[in-house]
Amino acid sequence: VQLVESGGGLVQPGGSLRLSCAASGFTFSNYAVSWVRQAKGKGLEWISTVNNGGGITSYADSVKGRFTIARDNAKNTLYLQMNSLKPEDTAVYYCNADRWVGVPEPTQYNYWGQGTQVTVSS
Repeated sequence: VQLVESGGGLVQPGGSLRLSCAASGFTFSNYAVSWVRQAKGKGLEWISTVNNGGGITSYADSVKGRFTIARDNAKNTLYLQMNSLKPEDTAVYYCNADRWVGVPEPTQYNYWGQGTQVTVSS
């Protein structure tokens, strides 16, 4: 199982970046996938989630209206389009895949990528 993020880098305030997360080793289309970030010295912050079909999305208030999550199940890839970037968006961005299977005692399958650094600075 692998989740590999890419697309991070240094960008000026107000700029844009698109992150990608390539999945392999599991059935990507069965999983809800999310972006989570961690700024230096801080805890994990959930950013956005898209359901397995791609039709339902949710966002943290801190990025709503600026970031867009999307997935391409044919390519086993998750995306995060980030616009109007701010210095406070500086963090390592991780993708996460999550699925609960079985009743009455579901088993959770949860996978993380290694992260990609996004730095917003002039």
